[in-house]
Amino acid sequence: MHITLTEAALKKLEHLDVKEGQIPRIDAEIAGGCGMSVSFKFIVDEPRKNDHVIEYKGIRIGMDRFTLRKLDEETQIDYTEENGFIVGGSFSSGACMIEIE
Repeated sequence: MHITLTEAALKKLEHLDVKEGQIPRIDAEIAGGCGMSVSFKFIVDEPRKNDHVIEYKGIRIGMDRFTLRKLDEETQIDYTEENGFIVGGSFSSGACMIEIE
């Protein structure tokens, strides 16, 4: 796993007002049923018990195991004023997932 930040993302994170005990984190969100897609949110929150935390140029970024599995081997985080933080791309599948109990 290799995560990089663009200069714009790095500058924004360096000046981000983060409360004590919180860190930036990447969270995966699943949407849809058949044709499932995964999108990523970049938020500031308290680290969770089983988080995987990476450090990039002195900035700590957390993510849970599910998110870590869904990120590309090489993931880039960017920032724009219009869209905020943008994490890599999205994973999408045209297959239906069926849960068997």
